[in-house]
Amino acid sequence: MLTTITAGALLAATLGAPVPGGPSDPPPTGEMTIAVVAANGSGCPKGTAEVTVSPDNKAFTVTYSQFTAQVGPGAKPTDFRKNCQMALDVKVPSGFTYAIAGADYRGFARLEAGATGSETAFYYFQGEPHTTVSKYDFKGWMEESWQRSDRVAITSTSYLPCGEKRYLNVNTELRVNQNNSSKNAVSFLTMDSSDGSLETVYHVTWLKC
Repeated sequence: MLTTITAGALLAATLGAPVPGGPSDPPPTGEMTIAVVAANGSGCPKGTAEVTVSPDNKAFTVTYSQFTAQVGPGAKPTDFRKNCQMALDVKVPSGFTYAIAGADYRGFARLEAGATGSETAFYYFQGEPHTTVSKYDFKGWMEESWQRSDRVAITSTSYLPCGEKRYLNVNTELRVNQNNSSKNAVSFLTMDSSDGSLETVYHVTWLKC
């Protein structure tokens, strides 16, 4: 286990923002825990990913310290694609279940003219066929911080079946394509904020069983 976070009223309903498609039930007030039970992939080597809780207990944030896709001088052939798959053990108070209602991603991109990049995320419950997918594309020239948000309509969310214990799987990928850009210049894409951390904030919605 890499990281365990405990908090009362963790992951409040819709995390302070209305979710398209209708309201969710009020959040529970009981204690919840989130544990990172597995983290695998080139974007999150062992010990480089953890989960923290926002001060207002309205979100959980996955933080990475090594998650950069890169092409150009000094880059390995496999560096153009980096990914991280995490299994999160989210324990909820009795009588409630939850679904992922969206996520916020932010980072930094430097892409030469002609280069492209993408950020893709999948999140789903262990053993469930329904997978929520989001993808954002980037095109050079660009050298700037970026932020993207996705929201899932209530009618499209996939709730954890009441009473069942399944891991929440989160799989994120960064990809950079050199295309016809200069091979003498570096292009890269990262979820790197100004303070050097790599963060994704996941939003949830609640449902009484």
